[in-house]
Amino acid sequence: MDEFDPLTTFRTPTAARPLLGLTVLVVEDSRFACEAIRLMCLRLGARIRRADSLTAARRHLQVYRPSVLIVDLGLPDGSGTELIAEMNRVTPRVGVILGLSGDDGAETRAINAGADGFLSKPLSSLAVFQETILAQLPADRQPMGPRIVPEGELCPDPVAYRDDLAYVAEILEEENIGATLDYVAQFVGGIARSAHDEQLERAAKSLAATRTQSGPSRSALARLAGLMQERLVDRVAI
Repeated sequence: MDEFDPLTTFRTPTAARPLLGLTVLVVEDSRFACEAIRLMCLRLGARIRRADSLTAARRHLQVYRPSVLIVDLGLPDGSGTELIAEMNRVTPRVGVILGLSGDDGAETRAINAGADGFLSKPLSSLAVFQETILAQLPADRQPMGPRIVPEGELCPDPVAYRDDLAYVAEILEEENIGATLDYVAQFVGGIARSAHDEQLERAAKSLAATRTQSGPSRSALARLAGLMQERLVDRVAI
């Protein structure tokens, strides 16, 4: 579990930094996706911490209560909807719970589990990120008067994308990976979409399709592994 704590002097929200005073716990296994959120929080004034699994998040939440909880639905040890449902029942409840995913139908699953809102991957728009959180905050936690709507997109460091690819490569080196292939396909597809790596995204979708159809996945897996290895060897992620 990683922790990011941007240095913040002023704790009262302002028009330019409307998330000052908020702490955000991001439950996300992708370093690339989390880096995008970290940059947004840094720009908007919030402090951020990261958990990379349900287990790490639950351990974190035993001792720390964030203002905002952002939960990716596809995690290595289960679905993020489990954690959303758990935290929706806890008293006192986390002020804002948001689901996070790039999969079709994910928003409905997150809301049904108890999320207040939803963020769709790939995350790049500061304005969307800001307004999704502010829309769920009580009036006394929002900046007074008009607030600035930030323009443009933030691009995470490509090194974080390469770190994600290396993480998957380690999984694929394990002897018994059959049970984790669905997770591999989902994870690679998500990070490739966020990085606009269309070739790798298509390979991940092909693997996912063979898994859904219960067909032979060796060829699709070899294609995916080969593309990842090319990016790791060339040290070019995006």
